[in-house]
Amino acid sequence: MITKNIEKNRAFTKVVLNADYVVAGGGLTGVCSAIAAAREGLRAVLIQDRPVLGGNASSEVRLWALGATSHMGNNNRWSREGGIIDEILVENVYRNKEGNPVLFDMVLMDKVLAEKNITLLLNTTLYKVDKGNDRNISSVTAINSQNGTEYSISGQMFADCTGDGTLGYLAGASFRMGAEGRAVYGEEFAPDKQEYGELLGHSILFYTKDIGKPVEYIAPNFALKNVETLIPKLQNPNYFNVNQLGCKYWWLEYGGRLNTILDTEEIKYELWKVVYGVWDYIKNSGKFPQAKTLTLEWVGLFPGKRESRRFNGLYTLTQQDVINQSTHYDAVAYGGWAIDLHPADGVYAEGNGCHQWHSKGVYQIPYRCYVTPDLDNLFVGGRIISSSHVANGTTRVMCTAALGGEVIGRAASICLSKGYKPIDLVDKDKIGLLQSLLVKNGNFIPGIAVAIEDNLVYSAEISVSSVLELDDLPADGTWFGLDYPVAQLIPVNGKVPVIRMNIKANNATRLVMELRSSSKSENYTPDTVDAVIEFDLKKGENEIIADFSYSYTAPRYAFICLMKNSEISVPMSGRLVTGLTTVYNYINPAVSNFGKQIPPEGIGVEEFEFWCPKRRPENKNIAMSFVPALTPFGSKNLRSSYYRPYIGTNAWVAAFDDARPEVCLKWNERKQIKSIILYFDTDTDQAMETVQMGHFDACVPTCYREYIVRDSEGKELCHITDNHQTVNVLELDKPVMTDTIYVNFARPYDNVCPGLMGIYVC
Repeated sequence: MITKNIEKNRAFTKVVLNADYVVAGGGLTGVCSAIAAAREGLRAVLIQDRPVLGGNASSEVRLWALGATSHMGNNNRWSREGGIIDEILVENVYRNKEGNPVLFDMVLMDKVLAEKNITLLLNTTLYKVDKGNDRNISSVTAINSQNGTEYSISGQMFADCTGDGTLGYLAGASFRMGAEGRAVYGEEFAPDKQEYGELLGHSILFYTKDIGKPVEYIAPNFALKNVETLIPKLQNPNYFNVNQLGCKYWWLEYGGRLNTILDTEEIKYELWKVVYGVWDYIKNSGKFPQAKTLTLEWVGLFPGKRESRRFNGLYTLTQQDVINQSTHYDAVAYGGWAIDLHPADGVYAEGNGCHQWHSKGVYQIPYRCYVTPDLDNLFVGGRIISSSHVANGTTRVMCTAALGGEVIGRAASICLSKGYKPIDLVDKDKIGLLQSLLVKNGNFIPGIAVAIEDNLVYSAEISVSSVLELDDLPADGTWFGLDYPVAQLIPVNGKVPVIRMNIKANNATRLVMELRSSSKSENYTPDTVDAVIEFDLKKGENEIIADFSYSYTAPRYAFICLMKNSEISVPMSGRLVTGLTTVYNYINPAVSNFGKQIPPEGIGVEEFEFWCPKRRPENKNIAMSFVPALTPFGSKNLRSSYYRPYIGTNAWVAAFDDARPEVCLKWNERKQIKSIILYFDTDTDQAMETVQMGHFDACVPTCYREYIVRDSEGKELCHITDNHQTVNVLELDKPVMTDTIYVNFARPYDNVCPGLMGIYVC
């Protein structure tokens, strides 16, 4: 028993912590940043003011985490984010493919607790910053009311991943809040403030559940009345559907005309009024008898934020960077979500809940956006990086933000090991250190081909058991009716192969086939028609031979397009091959994809068609044969630093009949080997939304599950039997002296040609 006599006053227990790297904010950005730093050997403290990790992606808010893949509704092929956020997404699908938000909490917790170099402080609010001088933070103070403890946390490097910029604000760094006018950056989509206001609003989501028996609902007194009149979207089936049992109502948004920091509580109460009023309408208006057995299972206890402070960096990303896909020498991350701005009146606004305008491909984000010029030991990450209000409409989404979290965590490790300030890495002679470290750890930087200096694979002779020569995608008996166009995306370099396939026609008709490509070789927007062939078909099955007689002068992807004709059906193939996919010119309203982007005049956005894939198990290839065979699957791809399809397949793929594919690395002298990294194909074209959506596969079919690593004497160094991850880091118990490394794989599925994307050995 504890007894205490009366005292004049008391203070919380004080705990002093010392760290190399202090991360404020435990959303996906902060989680990835802390993990990155910890894996580089830094002692990291992760401060999170909520009881769980994940921020907007947590079970407290339940928004799906996405980035460049954009619900697979844009032209950004193979664009899912890499590195640590990819590891988290893949792990979540493996453990939680149904998208349970509570289980996603535990995936994040598992990842953080596995890192011995991370000290995690949950329920802990940062409220004070101390500076050693005008340009350096020395410590922060945070309080946990749950355990009655005040923490004083000193560090050498700090990262603000709070979403609202709490750390940077308290440290005095310069920032902006609100929307710039057109004249500031020359952005043609700079919003009309009468419609858009200054900021994006908050949202509170809710879950419903059918319990199989009638449930009454009595609304609280504060619930909004007359919602049918006040909320126009309740009459719009594109937004409102009572059968949507999950958090589909992202448009329950408010606060665009308020201060999204100081007025957060006011915004929350208004959104609660809206949610409970909408549910009253669903349950008690008499218009929805199907809701009789529904109950309100969960309502967000605080809102998910989209925008608040944005800090001034060494470079400010703008609309032009996004739409023009500007190149930057210091590119370290990328984005691909649409520029997504919302009307300021949110849920009460007439018309669309958002206006999304896409670029033709992914865009680079430079390191300079993560560095403030005002402090010498502070990084900024997440939605607070240096961008305009318009560009923030795309950079703010969680997976894009998480990429930046890893960037600054790895950058902090380089700075501390080299004695650099964050600003020093901006130097063109130094930024390669960070880019190389990111790529080594499975990140993709579009347009930046990086050589990893200590990778012994570059000096090895590589031999493989076989190489795929793809001459046929065999039909599986299923057909796709050409109610909208479809295209087979194939890698080419030189002459396009002759295509042979069977086509079924309901009546005599004409098939139009187009050979298309992108005006930029790195993009997947088929905006250039290179050749057209037309075929007169008779009723029934027809064999066609398509010789486009066209050559490309450099590697790229080409689109074999079969244009819309509802009289025609195309045979499909269940064979999956790394680096191949099928895309469709169809609509996906969830991301403002209506088949073609047609922007109004004068907003600085391009017009183009959307050609997008479908989700598993629908994403089959088109059954066709190739003469000559496609041969972009050789072992030289294992030296590429693009560990995903990009311009080419960048994969070694074994022959289809090779039951035990093998790679052999041989050096002309014995090498000391202590670490091996293998990069697998987990299909970065598949969006892996964290919650709500659900996914067909727990393990991606094109990913090798089992493999054995041996040395020159046949000694087994490693045997993995249950892999599902993109990046496998194999740290040997003790270094091995050998002149040969063998990696032998077991083919995971019968009708799949999986790829190995790369190998790192040191």
